[in-house]
Amino acid sequence: MADAANHGPVVAIVGAGPAGLRAAEALALAGLRPVLFDEAPRPGGQIYRRPPPGAERPGRDLYGLEAGKAAALHALLPALGERIDHRASTLVWNVHENRLDTLCDGAFGELAFDRLILATGAMDRVIPFPGWTLPGVFTLGGAQIALKAQGVSIGRRVALVGAGPLLPLVAWQYAKAGAQIAAVLDATPFSAKLRNAAGLAAEPLTLAKGLYYTVRTALRGARRASGVRAIRAEGAGRVEALSWVGADGREHRVACDAVGASFGLRSETQLADLAGCRFAFDEQTRQWTPQRKPDGRSSRPGVYLAGDGSGVGGADVAELQGRRTALAVLEDMGRPVHAAEVARLDQALARQARFRAALEAAYPYPDHLIAALPDDEILCRCEGVTAGALRDAVRGKSATEVNRVKAFTRIGMGRCQGRVCGHAAAELVARELGRPPAEAGRLRGQPPVKPIPVLGAPR
Repeated sequence: MADAANHGPVVAIVGAGPAGLRAAEALALAGLRPVLFDEAPRPGGQIYRRPPPGAERPGRDLYGLEAGKAAALHALLPALGERIDHRASTLVWNVHENRLDTLCDGAFGELAFDRLILATGAMDRVIPFPGWTLPGVFTLGGAQIALKAQGVSIGRRVALVGAGPLLPLVAWQYAKAGAQIAAVLDATPFSAKLRNAAGLAAEPLTLAKGLYYTVRTALRGARRASGVRAIRAEGAGRVEALSWVGADGREHRVACDAVGASFGLRSETQLADLAGCRFAFDEQTRQWTPQRKPDGRSSRPGVYLAGDGSGVGGADVAELQGRRTALAVLEDMGRPVHAAEVARLDQALARQARFRAALEAAYPYPDHLIAALPDDEILCRCEGVTAGALRDAVRGKSATEVNRVKAFTRIGMGRCQGRVCGHAAAELVARELGRPPAEAGRLRGQPPVKPIPVLGAPR
């Protein structure tokens, strides 16, 4: 098959974040015309999300210390022009053999491809806690979107809680924007950061940025705590306060009208699943990710993986992987690549991998929050499934794997297709069985990966 514009092989890229943009750039400069799909109307991904036209703000206000990197990525597509077939506001909702099914402006379409790069990014990893369904509770990623895309805060007095490096970043972004920060609560112990300080120093600039975010937020008077547990959002009709038990064993409470909460990030893997990629369980991050070689090749020939969609590494790693994956595509197509460039990227990625391992160890998974889930707590918002219903499926119906639990409870059958509830459900199943999380399995991907209209105009 060939691209009608240049009669060459069709290389499709899903995702116009740092990984997808760098992959598209490398392919375009090598003489190909990649087709770049993205759900957003403007490129940049979540980390470098852009406001809508007419609502632009200075990059320094939006991206802080990363403004230069954001500007460089945003300039790629205008500079390359027609050498990249950029299809914005387009959802890729299925992969079947060598075909993508798409949706844009209510119209269905499809594209047959020769090579496919999945750069699908990541989303917040959600762990339910009492009150998490109250109006005014957002994920940290959602709080970022509100600030970057709409230029608004999620509330007047905001409490932030989580486990992972996104927490200090969002706290600093909100404090810098002038929001009143009621509290910044880390569900992981501070001692974990100290134990992994040497590994974090492998990327001193990144470590320095994290310390900068933390100190600057603290200087604005935000209340901080580590090792928190028993988190609870309180309110009648909407959030009015956040309470928790601190490392000191005492209960604390702050008044607030909004909460941002998430506990690390999880890779968006549905398209990789539909593409037929093999998955493996990562014990450190406690999630299933598609198997990916360092050069970007997946287990399925012709399908490549880059960025956070195949294991969370952050924006800098995504850029490196995007470029490296494009070189693997070129190699597989018999195109020349520079060995020195390959070696440079491989060395940089290996160094980043060591840093990322230390970062994950510094923010260990807060499984105490799963253990504390009461039976009446909603686990799956789409279908109204409680933690108690899941426990009953395991104890009373001998459901020993998360897809079997799905059959009994409908968990993961709603609009999110398990993207929000699937992780917590698997963790709870494993805990009930007294087995490692990997043995609970993972929810199998199903098309469409996101809701689509039943009817649409063919393209």
